[in-house]
Amino acid sequence: MASQADKVALYAAIRRESRAGLSGRAIERKLQVSRRTVAKALAGDWPAPRKELPPRSTRLDPYKSAIDEMLRADLDAPKKQRHTAKRIFDRLVDEHAAEVSYQMVRAYLTRRRPEIRMEAGRGPQHAFVPQSHRPGAEAEADFGEVTIRLAGELVKCVLFSLRLSYSGKAVHRVFASGGQEAFFEGHVHAFRVLGGVPFGKIRYDNLKAAVAQVLGFSRARVETPRWTAFREHYGIEPFYCQPGKQGAHEKGGVEGDIGWFRRNHLVPVPQVAMLAELNALIDAWDAADDARRIGSRPRTIGDYFAIEQPLLKPLPDEAFETGLLLSPRVDRYSQINVRTNRYSVPAHLIGRQVRVMLHASELVVYDGREEVARHERLLAKAGMRLELDHYLEVLIRKPGALPGATALEQARAAGKFTPVHDRWWAAACKAHGDRDGTRALIEVLLLSRHLAQEHVVAGLASALAAGALTADAVALEARKAAEADTTTESNPAAQPEHHDRASVTFLTERRLAQLPPDTRPLPSVAIYDQLLRRRPHAQGDQQ
Repeated sequence: MASQADKVALYAAIRRESRAGLSGRAIERKLQVSRRTVAKALAGDWPAPRKELPPRSTRLDPYKSAIDEMLRADLDAPKKQRHTAKRIFDRLVDEHAAEVSYQMVRAYLTRRRPEIRMEAGRGPQHAFVPQSHRPGAEAEADFGEVTIRLAGELVKCVLFSLRLSYSGKAVHRVFASGGQEAFFEGHVHAFRVLGGVPFGKIRYDNLKAAVAQVLGFSRARVETPRWTAFREHYGIEPFYCQPGKQGAHEKGGVEGDIGWFRRNHLVPVPQVAMLAELNALIDAWDAADDARRIGSRPRTIGDYFAIEQPLLKPLPDEAFETGLLLSPRVDRYSQINVRTNRYSVPAHLIGRQVRVMLHASELVVYDGREEVARHERLLAKAGMRLELDHYLEVLIRKPGALPGATALEQARAAGKFTPVHDRWWAAACKAHGDRDGTRALIEVLLLSRHLAQEHVVAGLASALAAGALTADAVALEARKAAEADTTTESNPAAQPEHHDRASVTFLTERRLAQLPPDTRPLPSVAIYDQLLRRRPHAQGDQQ
């Protein structure tokens, strides 16, 4: 059946052929249309729209008035006690013995329910009013869930977004979790990038990081103490949206921004070794997005932000400490418990209380004012992160505990305990026995506190090639590698010498070679000759 557009095109073709000189009969044969159609087209009329057929009657027609009465009664009924499509269908069957299907009832309700509201003067059920925003006045902030491949493992993280309402400029940051530390650090990073703080309201939903309790159906909230201190420090005026999905439209800008950012920058799933690497990429993406235009806006995000940025409130002079201070006690396994996860600290702190500054992506451990450990924060719960270096003082006394140590397994997985370590360890155990060979390895591991990891590995490789299976030999070769690197950095033209076979300079030889030259004269024993000349006289006197 031809559509209205097809008929208009047909009439235009008939007129075009008539202007070209074709007769009516020729046009009929060429376009295969009736004489009546050609006459209408040449008369100057356009095809009238097809008349709509009257709706066909259905088995639901006798019950539509009853359904409408139920819908009108729902207008004043409590929200949770209104008719559903299933309830109306059941009532029609029970009260009217109607032979209708559930699908017929549901289709009618979809069309008729909003019409009943309009007829009663209640207006549309869901209506939105376009908003305009003053430059520098408003912003929105929220978290969204993202999945990334971190160090080869698929993990779920959170994406923080703070978006200025006028320009649409948004700043993003990925964190291991959506706790209060991430909430604060996301704000600090966003304010630093934007160069200021909005002088009006920032819209939030009821995140636990900020809201301790929602008071009834009002906008009043009981805020967490640290959030109150944080927002007062930066002069933030919060606006809390309605709880649940009802309040999502009140900060629709950031809701849509998180979805757009996830679809356009995190597809396919990014693969990174650490979160800092991904956040560096995100900073570059945020800067590139300044050239984007949102919807039908005539100018780019960067153009609007150039107008908005000078109007932001300046940042405070002092920074706010976003980390959470904890005071756990070190257990007998040289570990502390932080948020259901366990982290190692140096063994000499066993039994003591330490201070932990917990950040969104890492934690720092202090003994007094001295930093004693720093760990990347674990993503899952009931996890364990151990550093082999923290147990070396214990292992030097208990070398038999090293082969099965969890810290050793994690060091291997992290690449800190390399196959070169394993080969040298096996050779040392074969030459000196398991106990002494393991102790020699632990002494080598202690070198990493003073030398770079790559220099220690180079020293192990050189010592292993030469068959030197003592910690002193490894230390010497590691220092030689460090000195060679220092020489190359200071003089790039200098190239290290390459030897055909491995050679090891032992510690005694190295010390003797480095002694300053002795300029003193050789010792003389001439003075003792006087004793030899006087000795015979002394014997004659005795006789």
